[in-house]
Amino acid sequence: MNFNLINVGIADYQVSSSPDILRTILGSCVGVCLYDPALMIGGMCHIMLPTYKDDSRLYKKYADTAIPLMLQDIENRGGKRERVTAKVIGGAMMFKMSERSIMGEIGSNNIVKVHDVLKNLNIVVISEDTGGNYGRTIDFYLENGAVKIRSMGRTERSI
Repeated sequence: MNFNLINVGIADYQVSSSPDILRTILGSCVGVCLYDPALMIGGMCHIMLPTYKDDSRLYKKYADTAIPLMLQDIENRGGKRERVTAKVIGGAMMFKMSERSIMGEIGSNNIVKVHDVLKNLNIVVISEDTGGNYGRTIDFYLENGAVKIRSMGRTERSI
């Protein structure tokens, strides 16, 4: 089977269809995988920050702008919102910071905002692997919607 391995960069998203695989590497950033199983089409975004800032054109960087844009791209390719489900990965606290440190809260703030945005879009989160203090490499298989997660010193797992 011929497939493309598509790397999703920081503050970016990609949408494709089966049999392609979408891949990204996460620390405090959050990966959101949206999937329409009927068409085997999906997207992955790499969220850096929770909320869009008016001074930026980097819409794919923020949870509140990237997720709706990615969903629109899926719908433009024939996907149906009512079939789309989500998986949420990442949001680690990568560096030991004081409890009051803004840097220490980025991962958890990203996770909260991602859930808020998905709820407002009526997208159900069917699986999640978030938090912790370790990075993740994720592969999103568009042939079946599986997400494989690899982390140093941990067993590979699928959600």
